[in-house]
Order: sequence, then C-alpha cells, then structure tokens
Amino acid sequence: MDTTYNINGGFKPTKKRFADIDGPDFYPTPAWATHALLENECFDGDIWECACGDGAMSSVLADRGAQVFSSDLYDRGFGESGVNFLTHNRRANNIITNPPYNSAQGFVERGLQQSNNKLALLLRLAFLEGSHRAKTIFTDHPPSRVWIFSERITFYPRGAQKKGSGTTAYAWFVWDKAAEIGTQLNWINPGLKKRFS
Repeated sequence: MDTTYNINGGFKPTKKRFADIDGPDFYPTPAWATHALLENECFDGDIWECACGDGAMSSVLADRGAQVFSSDLYDRGFGESGVNFLTHNRRANNIITNPPYNSAQGFVERGLQQSNNKLALLLRLAFLEGSHRAKTIFTDHPPSRVWIFSERITFYPRGAQKKGSGTTAYAWFVWDKAAEIGTQLNWINPGLKKRFS
C-alpha cells in the first residue's frame, strides 16, 4: 500500500487503474476538462497547480494567461518535484488541481488553508457521498459551487490510443472564499469536449 499521501488510513482500490504509472495516482487531465473549469469560473491572481503531473493542466492554465506555479511530489518532467502539498507552506491566491484519488479530503483541507481566493479540485462526483465528509468538510466548509460534467472524462496515459468513454462521473468542486455559505449545483454544458479536444 502506498501511504505517501494517505492521511486517512484508507486503502486504494484493489484493482489499480491502468494509467497509474511513474508514481501513485498519475492520471493526466485532458485539456478540455481544464478548459471547462475556466469557461465557468474566473480566477483572480496566481494559481498553484500542486499535483501537476506532466503539466497537462498547468499548460492549459498558462495558455489562458494565468501565472502558474506547478509542483508535484513525483518527478514527471514538469514543475518542481518533491513538493508534498499536504505539508508544504506555500500560499497562492488560487489552487487548482486534480488530486490523488485517495487523498482528496486532505487536499481539500490543506487547500482551504493555503488558498486566499479559490480552491478548485477535479473530483469524482461520488465525493459528495460519505458520512465522514458530511460531518467534516461539508459541514464546516461546503463547496461554493459544484460543476458537474455532462460529458464523461476519460483519463489516458501519455501516448495511449484514445478510444471509448470513461465510466466515472466527475465534477469541479470550487470553494470560493468570497461567496456566501451554501452550495450551488451547476452543469457544464455539453460540447466542450469536442470544442477543446
């Protein structure tokens, strides 16, 4: 069991996803999924992409004019490696990332501490479930907005043949420190996948 990011004592799924290469939970984010966030949310100030992998998300953010600092615990040839987000003291106006699967709650908690304006995490829609989260982060710090994908995201390792469709529903969870308390559910309009792929 990999415990690098595992702060809740949970175990990874028994069947590892095939894209899990060069370190735990490496799933490059398709460009269109990052564009989908930026089509619906504005970010004022710098952005920290704290699980940058091979730079897939950071590149989209930078191409759209953001000042981005990229880091990852593992060295995948992009950004600053060896940076453990859960213990690092860096602050940023905004934090945007696709966090490791089994440390998502830790990323929420740390991200709320280290971001000044917004925290945006690409998570499984099922992250809304769970009695522990209901009693902790969703009671104390509910997301301001949840942007649900109308189209499924499929994660591929670099160089893989892209065919088929994902089976897991995803959403962007956004904590906006300037927003009123309460959570808005929103749907990302279909068509962005084709537009930005």
